[in-house]
Amino acid sequence: MMRHGQTLFNVRKRIQGSCDSPLTELGIKQAEAARELIKDIAFDHYYSSTAERASDTLEIVTEGQVPYTRVKGLKERDFGLFEGESEDLNPHFDDFKYDDLFPHYGGETTKQVQHRIVKTLTEIMNKEDHEVVLAVSHAGASMQFFSAFNDPDIIFNSG
Repeated sequence: MMRHGQTLFNVRKRIQGSCDSPLTELGIKQAEAARELIKDIAFDHYYSSTAERASDTLEIVTEGQVPYTRVKGLKERDFGLFEGESEDLNPHFDDFKYDDLFPHYGGETTKQVQHRIVKTLTEIMNKEDHEVVLAVSHAGASMQFFSAFNDPDIIFNSG
């Protein structure tokens, strides 16, 4: 799994789940750097979230030279009415759980996100000729996938 590059909403500190914003110059450079890191890996198939920030990242990583499939199940958490609003509205993990807030405003629970991403990636991985697959998704969705397996060795580099 790969996270998309930095976006305009990341810079502006806006809540971004199902809504979208374009990659920044840095986000494009991050995708180009990722291309160099994985250039020697022979992927069987390529997948992307339906968000443009993810598909744009994948197209930069692959230089637009490979077919790929956009999959709704790889999308980020839906934050409901909080989409596009200031990150200042996000509850602090110590004070309040995400699950206690966002579903009341049309967003997803952590369990819903985790179920969706695990189901989607399991279906992809179980397909024939899908030994080595690149899926470009989002930080929250990726964390939910890995946390489903309680893997303490997974390190998330957001730099």
